[in-house]
Amino acid sequence: MRLITVHLPEAYLAGIDKLVTNEAYPNRSETIRVAVRDLLKAELGGFIRYETKEVPDLLN
Repeated sequence: MRLITVHLPEAYLAGIDKLVTNEAYPNRSETIRVAVRDLLKAELGGFIRYETKEVPDLLN
């Protein structure tokens, strides 16, 4: 995994913290990973394979 820096509005961070406090997710990082994964699935119409870093081709 790679480390990135993301700037989030306070409201987003508060929501993430609430999910962690309510034990929906173990920590902020996992919450954000799940959110990004779900966004990519919805927007790209598929799942990026972690092992191969394969990204679906949107032009075909």
